[in-house]
Amino acid sequence: MTRAYVRKLSAILLDAVTDKDPVVQEQVCSALCALGEAQPEEALSACEQHLRHNDKLAHPYRTMILRAMETVVSGHIGELDKDRARAVILLASSEMTKAKDVVCDWQQAASDVLVAVGRRFVSLVMEEVLRGLQPGVLPHYFVVRTLANLSVSNVFGTVPFLTSILSTMLPMLAAAKQDATRGVFCYALQLFSESTLEYLANLDQAPDPTVRKDAFSSDISSAYDVLFHHWLPSREAKVRLAVVGALGPMSHLLPSEKLEEQLPKLLPGVLALYRKHAETCHVSKSLGQILEAAVSVGSRTLDVQLDMLLAALHAQICVPVESASPLVMSNQKEVLRCFTVLACCSPDRLLAFLLPKLDTSNERTRVGTLQVLRHVINSAAAHMEVKKPFILSSMKLPLQDANSKVKRAVVQVISAMAHHGYLEQPGGEAMIEYLVQQCALPPETEPQKPGPEGEELPADSVRTISVRTLYLVSTTVDRMSDVLWPHLLQFLTPVRFTGALTPLCRSLVHLARKRQEAGPGALLIQYDCHVTLPSPYAIATRLLAVSSSPYLGDGRGAAALSLLNVLHREIHPLLGQRWETTIPLLLEYLDEHTEETLSQKEWEEKLLVFLRDTLAVVSDNTWICQLSLEMCKQLPCYNETPQEKNFLYKCVGTALGAASSKDVVRERLQELLASARYQEEAEREGLACCFGICAISHLDETLAQLEDFVRSDVFRKSVGIFNIFKDRSENEVEKLKGALILCYGHVAARAPRELVLARAESDILRNTFQCFSTKVLGIKVETKDPGLKLCFVQSLCMVCQAIRGSAHAGSFQFSRKAELVAQMMEFIRAEPPDSLRSPIRKKAMLACTYLVSLEPALDEQARSDLIHGCLHSVMAVVPEPEGEDGSQEALYLDTIHALEDLLTSLLHRNMTPQGLQTMVEHLRPWIKSPRGHERERALGVSACLLQHFLEHLQVSALVPFHNLGLLVGLFSPRCADLRPDTRREAVSCVYSLLYLQLGYEGFSRDYRDDVAEQLLSLRDGLVQPDPAILFHTCHSIAQVIAKRLPPDQLISLLLTLFEGLGDPDKNCSRAATVLINCLLRERGNVLLEKVPEIISVLCSKLQETREEHILRAAQHSVCLLASQHCEAVVASLLGSPLPLDSHTGSLWRALAAEPSLAVQVLELLLQKMSRDVPFKESRAFLLSSSPSRVATLLPLAANCALSEVMSVPASAPAVLELFPQLFAALLLRVSCTVGVQLPRTLQAKERRASGSGPAPGSLEPCSSAVGALQLVLLRGGSEEVVRRVELERGWASLRTSPGHEEGVARLASAMAKFAGPRLPLVMKALVCAHSSVYEVQRVTSTAFLAELLNSNVVNDLMLLESLLDNLASRQKDSCASVRRLALRGLANVASGSPSNVRAHGPQLLTAMIGGLDDGDDPQSLVALEAMLGLAKLLDLVEPGDLRSALLHVAIRIRPFFDSEKMEFRSASIRLFGHLNKACHGDCEDVFLEQVVGGLVPLLLHLRDPQAPVAGACRFALRMCGPNLECEELAAAFEKHLQEGRGLHYGEFLNATCKHLMHHFPDLLGRLVSTSLFYFQSSWEDVRAAAPMLTGFLVLYVEPEHRPQVDLEQLTAALQLLLKDPAPAVRVNAAETVGRLVKFA
Repeated sequence: MTRAYVRKLSAILLDAVTDKDPVVQEQVCSALCALGEAQPEEALSACEQHLRHNDKLAHPYRTMILRAMETVVSGHIGELDKDRARAVILLASSEMTKAKDVVCDWQQAASDVLVAVGRRFVSLVMEEVLRGLQPGVLPHYFVVRTLANLSVSNVFGTVPFLTSILSTMLPMLAAAKQDATRGVFCYALQLFSESTLEYLANLDQAPDPTVRKDAFSSDISSAYDVLFHHWLPSREAKVRLAVVGALGPMSHLLPSEKLEEQLPKLLPGVLALYRKHAETCHVSKSLGQILEAAVSVGSRTLDVQLDMLLAALHAQICVPVESASPLVMSNQKEVLRCFTVLACCSPDRLLAFLLPKLDTSNERTRVGTLQVLRHVINSAAAHMEVKKPFILSSMKLPLQDANSKVKRAVVQVISAMAHHGYLEQPGGEAMIEYLVQQCALPPETEPQKPGPEGEELPADSVRTISVRTLYLVSTTVDRMSDVLWPHLLQFLTPVRFTGALTPLCRSLVHLARKRQEAGPGALLIQYDCHVTLPSPYAIATRLLAVSSSPYLGDGRGAAALSLLNVLHREIHPLLGQRWETTIPLLLEYLDEHTEETLSQKEWEEKLLVFLRDTLAVVSDNTWICQLSLEMCKQLPCYNETPQEKNFLYKCVGTALGAASSKDVVRERLQELLASARYQEEAEREGLACCFGICAISHLDETLAQLEDFVRSDVFRKSVGIFNIFKDRSENEVEKLKGALILCYGHVAARAPRELVLARAESDILRNTFQCFSTKVLGIKVETKDPGLKLCFVQSLCMVCQAIRGSAHAGSFQFSRKAELVAQMMEFIRAEPPDSLRSPIRKKAMLACTYLVSLEPALDEQARSDLIHGCLHSVMAVVPEPEGEDGSQEALYLDTIHALEDLLTSLLHRNMTPQGLQTMVEHLRPWIKSPRGHERERALGVSACLLQHFLEHLQVSALVPFHNLGLLVGLFSPRCADLRPDTRREAVSCVYSLLYLQLGYEGFSRDYRDDVAEQLLSLRDGLVQPDPAILFHTCHSIAQVIAKRLPPDQLISLLLTLFEGLGDPDKNCSRAATVLINCLLRERGNVLLEKVPEIISVLCSKLQETREEHILRAAQHSVCLLASQHCEAVVASLLGSPLPLDSHTGSLWRALAAEPSLAVQVLELLLQKMSRDVPFKESRAFLLSSSPSRVATLLPLAANCALSEVMSVPASAPAVLELFPQLFAALLLRVSCTVGVQLPRTLQAKERRASGSGPAPGSLEPCSSAVGALQLVLLRGGSEEVVRRVELERGWASLRTSPGHEEGVARLASAMAKFAGPRLPLVMKALVCAHSSVYEVQRVTSTAFLAELLNSNVVNDLMLLESLLDNLASRQKDSCASVRRLALRGLANVASGSPSNVRAHGPQLLTAMIGGLDDGDDPQSLVALEAMLGLAKLLDLVEPGDLRSALLHVAIRIRPFFDSEKMEFRSASIRLFGHLNKACHGDCEDVFLEQVVGGLVPLLLHLRDPQAPVAGACRFALRMCGPNLECEELAAAFEKHLQEGRGLHYGEFLNATCKHLMHHFPDLLGRLVSTSLFYFQSSWEDVRAAAPMLTGFLVLYVEPEHRPQVDLEQLTAALQLLLKDPAPAVRVNAAETVGRLVKFA
């Protein structure tokens, strides 16, 4: 039985090998291997017989079988007996040699089988294979290849045969004419040689230790002659490569004399292949083996060939590397290995060849030579030791090469030299300097010299590798510490090494700390021994200056500060303790920021504070003066970095400020003035800052030095119109003047305030004017240079600020104030009025701002001229197009801010309503400008002025704000301006005006009025361009204004707004109408005496325009007078044609605005809507199968009118009063209009209306009913109900027949949650519908009431009993949908009132079981609802009530497990889980049978294509676990089947079957037979899971339980599955077949 069954299984699998799917093929092979694992002999026998009996089987399938055999043999070689091995060998040999031509995959697989068997039965394999190696007959290709592979896989077993093999093979070499034959012979000779060398290298482990190299020498020598002399010249490249691959290992076996004799021919022959092959890796590898063999025998011939070898190898290393492919990189490695061999045997000859190559200018030659040099320095260090000076001296020319590739190679050589002691030799300093130079290359503009092929390195590659090399050499090569320290310090100060500062500082920090650890008390720098090093002053200056740009050069600020910290003792002995505290804080600040977030100004200030603190700690005038001298000396070094030079100027000023020697201060200042480059703007600014900082401590000396310079010959020679030969050009003179003017400004800004006040006019401004304007022949000549103007204005600003900051500024009379204001206005007027190209305008207005605040005050005319001129200068500037330079936008914003500051300073001097009115009058033309940008600017400035006025309002007595109405009337229509920013600023203006009024009424400044604060939220809404939103917001603004406007200001406001009706801007005109109507409604009661005037103005405006918005506003005003005849009006309006026109709709809405009329209107409309039938049935065509429903007109019109009435918020009280009637009537109206059509006449109108544009509301019956129902809820205060139903898409569902029930349920759920107290009356109104003649109304009312039971609110409202009785009575309804919904409602008690389920358990269970047995529903939907309901109820009912029905329910639902409908499968399986859960701990045997019977369907439906079914199976299996009385199985279910957790199905099924077969092996037959049913499942995944389940059961069951399974039936079923169209099914079937060997 065993053998026959294994053969049968093998036959089944072998037949399936021909499957077209590669995955199935792979699994079939795996299954064959599994059979082989259990029964290797039988499996191999079956494979052998299959191949022998199926000669016509295609070779791809034979290949797979052979590979399976090879796997079995490899894993069980020790279990094979000799007979089986012989049979396998014969088969494999036959398969390998059956086809004379080479069929690679097939024959290779057969060869692999032979090699696998040969690991143990080498003699048998040799015996068989050698039959194919007959003297005089060329062997099969794979016979030779198999012998070769066998020699490598079993060296000790094969090498003893090699002599006989070679003696047979060698005579055949001459007969081999085919390239493939020659190639395989070369392959065999290569592997034979390699295995022989391995055998000889491990003689101590060999079976025959007497084997010697000589035994093979003659044969290898003979083979060598054929390969070298006859085959190597072949035209076929593959043959040549095969030959050269063999010659390498063969050279080690040649007799020494033969090798010595052949080298003069062999080496040139191999080298010649370099010219013939692109891929030269094999040539280089073989050459290296030959060289090693030659060196090992001490060949003298090698010396003769050395030059040729070096030239050829050097040419290989100089070949450009086109790609980083493994072959290319491998060739480089092999060539370098050859150089290592030559370096060890002939170092002098090698260097004599290499070093002159460094002098060539060819890039490739130099790079290749450097590469070889680096390699031999590393790999032949001992042989190169005495050559160090020679090698160093040869590097002079490469150090001068500008090519990037050469530089990179040089840096790599320097790295190797550093590790091997070269840099300690004379000439090593040049290498270090070169390395630092490469570190200094700028990453962006590193010089490159592309090679002739155009290949280039990345831009920063040389710098990157140099930085890395410098740091590694500094930190990891201990011998380099004394070489680099303190030598690297001399590279800190030269400008050309600036780019290397970061790596230099990091390396120096490491070296210094290393020395400090070695000798804590010693000085780091011995200046006596190193006179070339920079001084402490130079180091400190350099490191501090470069720290001002901390993120340049990969963070050189942090590196420089860290080095300063380490060198504190060398800088000054007193600085250690202080710097240990301050420098880490600076470094921490840099860590907290990035280049984008760091404020340059703040950072420089921190560094200057650090410098001042350092100078205070040192407190040595000599040291400070020396430091300032060094700073001055280094200033020219920063000409290319203006920012750092600017900072260094500030450092000079700080140092001079700390110096106590006034002579030194004047001397340094004089040097600075004489040497400054005035053409550079940054330098002028830096010089001025330096003077300003110095003036903090030395004001007199600073001013004196400046005055001396102003009076000096250098300055005076620059002017004079008769001086033909000028020392300076005119432009230079202007720049010099600007610098001096800036110096005076900074001196005024920085010097002590009280000292400045006395000298502001007498010294500072006098000399400033002298520099700005020059007298020629007694005539004042003013400059036109904009730069000089800017300097003058900026300096004037600083002087004014200094005066304002003085404690005595109030008593200071600025005599030149008016003159300076006039001068500034000249500057402003000189600027082009329509464009903004320079900051002069901004700076001049800023200067005027500072001047205005000083005494004496300007006269009225000057003030007016100043305001008028500045407004014209700024307001008319044309804005830049979108996307232009951002700097222009910034300049414009700064200019606007300067204008606002100026106007607020002017307003501040006249803080009265009249002063404010004056300012607004200046702005009025711009506020009403036809150009949008001018209005926007004017409103922005107005808002700023009003805010300032409000913030500084001081009311000493209650006085009226008499012009409030005029101002509000001017600004409020602008709330609807076309520009969003203008609208926002207009609201801000109104907001400020209302608070001004409150201030004048006596309220404190911090008082916040709730009404006025609403304007802020309204302002945010004005961003939207939608006119409806804009005007609604304007209405709200008007309401706020009406609430806070004094009565006496109302008429002036209205008159101003009436003027605004004619505004050419339509938006502002409409806003005026909104404001007027709102004010009339809100405040009309106080305008009794003014009504005639108002009506007159209104009528005149209506006569002037026919604008729709004005007419609509007038109509609205008229509608405010309500009608006296409600019923007649309703009847008349209902007679209006549908759809309602705009006028009719507005009238309905007007009626709703009257609370006294609203209730009457709603009651009348309800009567009209309910009196008539909702639809009539008619046949559109005579042959139509079902009549169509057409809406009746009167209820439809009433519905539309209800929508119009309830669309008005004022209708809310009336809706609340009639809420139950409205809600029930409209809900039932919705149910009756689902699918109802409009009458044909209205359909045409509806189409025309939709074609002409969007209608205010749809006329479609159901949509209009739903809209009216939503309005009932909204007006009834149930906004949350509307929102929740909309969120759940319930409203959309209500309109459709398929989703209507769901929509009703969503609505009922929302009502229960948010409108519970209204439910009793609503329910009472809906219960009446149960007797309705309309089935749809019964369905809707039942669905609503059923959903109510899903909420606990019915319990709270004591509605439970009545609802249960009502729904129970619905079970006899003729409509299946009503019966189904009644069951749903009864089941909802479980979630809504779970505590009441036990009390009503029998009633509920009876209803559900009755639903399971409902026979009047052909679609079983009632039964589905019953299953869903039972699943809810089972956990809550009394166990006793359930016990009697348990078995009945389980049997009744079992057929649904495999239903075609997903809902039935999911519900029945989940109910089955609940049944199991209900009887935990008390499971009767009868029910346990049902559990066991359901186990397989549940396990397999875990792979159900529908996720809900799979989820139900998870739940059901977890619930079944405890009833199976197996803790391990229950634990596995809990572990793998948790909700929300991913399921690895195979792993889970594996664990489940393992526990099942361990604890319940007797169930094997039942489980397998059940799974067989699913072998024919229509679902692919389930069908694939069934054989998987069977396979796992078989895997874990003990063999003695085999009788439970009908193996014939199972095998036949699996055999059929192997032909299944789904690959996944075939894969699992094949795997299971492989496991059936267990039953063999």
